[in-house]
Amino acid sequence: MTDETIEAAVERFLDGTESALDDYDQGYADADATLSVVRTHIDELAAAVDEGDTESE
Repeated sequence: MTDETIEAAVERFLDGTESALDDYDQGYADADATLSVVRTHIDELAAAVDEGDTESE
């Protein structure tokens, strides 16, 4: 994985997390749903980073 791909994964994480928090702030989602979405984004980011680690070996 190139740095550009990691950067893209981080950007997707930040965009998705910000969107989930905005939905919460606007009252469209409750705290549990928001945390679930954020955890999913964390898992996806971690998977992208792990994939990058194995490709660089």
